Amino acid sequence: MRERPLGPGAPSVSAVGYGGMHLSIEGRPPDEQGVRVMHAALDAGVTLIDTADVYCLHDGDIGHNERLVARALREWRGDRDAIVVATKGGMTRPDGRWARNGRPDHLRRACDQSLRALGVQHIDLYQLHTPDPQVPLEDSVGAIADLHAAGKVRWIGVSNVSVEEIARAQRVAPITSVQNRLNPFFREALTDGVVAYCAEHGLGFLAYSPMGGGRLTRKIPDHPVVQAVAARRKESPHAVVLAWVLAQGECVIPIPSARTTEHAIDSARAADIELSPGDLDDLTNASFSTA
Repeated sequence: MRERPLGPGAPSVSAVGYGGMHLSIEGRPPDEQGVRVMHAALDAGVTLIDTADVYCLHDGDIGHNERLVARALREWRGDRDAIVVATKGGMTRPDGRWARNGRPDHLRRACDQSLRALGVQHIDLYQLHTPDPQVPLEDSVGAIADLHAAGKVRWIGVSNVSVEEIARAQRVAPITSVQNRLNPFFREALTDGVVAYCAEHGLGFLAYSPMGGGRLTRKIPDHPVVQAVAARRKESPHAVVLAWVLAQGECVIPIPSARTTEHAIDSARAADIELSPGDLDDLTNASFSTA
């Protein structure tokens, strides 16, 4: 698979990564199936797996996806050292809700718990899951910088951030990557300048929900413009949309999730699709309703 730089100081990774969230939240498949799905992605050339401590059902299930990733890598017959695992801290799941907690003491505890869940001595890429309006961003990023200095974290990332917040984080710590939403339905990462900022500063941009997420993902196969491009390219609508996301910048690395091996393999195929200028114009100018 083609590769793209993850960011300053980090290695290149597969142009398409894998996001593990849907293997661990409500409606998740059995763990054995989740392992097979990740093995399919890895066998297809994926070298970046994105997870988080809160990819789980509730606070009593914290770390489920991290433990599942660790199991998949233990049981995989490939080169474990070639795989970059990214996780996140800064949220909790009280009663199954998603709540922010960017306090330094929470991040320190969360990192230690993630290290145990992943079964590693250090985390490759540790990302602040989202800024906490109750905590100065500098305090949250500073706590991760301390974890980096202690050797618990190799590279630092931020997620769900604006250009101004990325710049603030960079004044506190060396930032390697940014993870924000990007798909044809939601293009704020483009219009607000985050992707352009990452390209200018050499940061990797990890595009989460590259298909829209949830019910919007299910709308993609029936979209007439996507169908037309997919038919011309003889590719799936899913892979065509991922190729569009990839085309938004050389720094962009989509991290689609999958619950089936077929879906994981199809996602990986997108890395090798080169859309024509006409294809890109058609998809860019098409209307993608969120209704």
